[in-house]
Amino acid sequence: MQPKRTLVAISLVLAFGCAGEPVAEEAPATEPAFDETAFTVVDEAAFRELIPADATVTQLATGLQFVEGPVWIDDADGGYLVFSDIPANELKRWDAENGVQTFRAPSGSSNGNTLDLEGRLVTAQHDGRITRTEADGEIVTLVEQYMDARLSSPNDVVVASDGAIWFTDPDYGLGDREQETPGNYVYRLDESTGETTAVVTDMVRPNGLCLAPDEATLYVADSGDPVNIRTYAVSEDGAVSGGDVFASIDVGFPDGIRCDVLGNVWTSSGDGAQIYSPAGDLIGRVLLPEGAANLAFGGPDGMTVYFTARTSLYSIPVLVGDAAAR
Repeated sequence: MQPKRTLVAISLVLAFGCAGEPVAEEAPATEPAFDETAFTVVDEAAFRELIPADATVTQLATGLQFVEGPVWIDDADGGYLVFSDIPANELKRWDAENGVQTFRAPSGSSNGNTLDLEGRLVTAQHDGRITRTEADGEIVTLVEQYMDARLSSPNDVVVASDGAIWFTDPDYGLGDREQETPGNYVYRLDESTGETTAVVTDMVRPNGLCLAPDEATLYVADSGDPVNIRTYAVSEDGAVSGGDVFASIDVGFPDGIRCDVLGNVWTSSGDGAQIYSPAGDLIGRVLLPEGAANLAFGGPDGMTVYFTARTSLYSIPVLVGDAAAR
């Protein structure tokens, strides 16, 4: 019986401590929750890899008309964001010190923007052109026709690591002009040869586009009917195949899209933005007061996502960078 009392005494010491005071058990550590007014989390483990738990949505500017096509440009002062205000026919720029200023007016009814391999601005313009801004400010037309037909209204544009320029050309910005091309296509411009090839011809209204980190997959948003994002396998010669539905947007429609370094796809949507895993599963949402039209990674360290959302510009800090960052 003596051993049993010893066990009881040991148990009491463990429970109450040497002085007979209860020992508080440490609560298991819990990670802070995301702000439910700013984010909807579907896959928490994946979401925590992308956005800090203390992240907040910041409105950087408002009072604009309809903004689109953001791209971050680095410079000696830390860099700045360039984006389009389509109805105003202007390219705008934003930086933390000066806020929003006019970058170029008129802009050819600019929409999507990106940078080429030399860091020069490449712009999709609703006036029917893809242009490049040279270092001295000269604006050069890269392409404005396909098969002797004038382009409709180039919408978004990306540049691959081989220098090829991929762009979409729906009919949104035609206005009173008649459409000359046979349809709303996705094109690839090989600058080395000057050849423009229609690579996707079966979409209703191809809109935003981006490439996976390995550039073996092209993602294209279709803002027609149905509204979804589709995937195409990219071959070494630039041809594409496939066209499977990657994700269907349930609020609004997909417009601008970006791929992060982990292969996740970020898409603008009617509720702000939605984030999908490489497998096409919804990870979560960034909830904005206005539906977003486009988004871009940027900031001095590349760890901010900027959203062009109708009349305003918003941002959030993130933990990942852009797959296309060079």
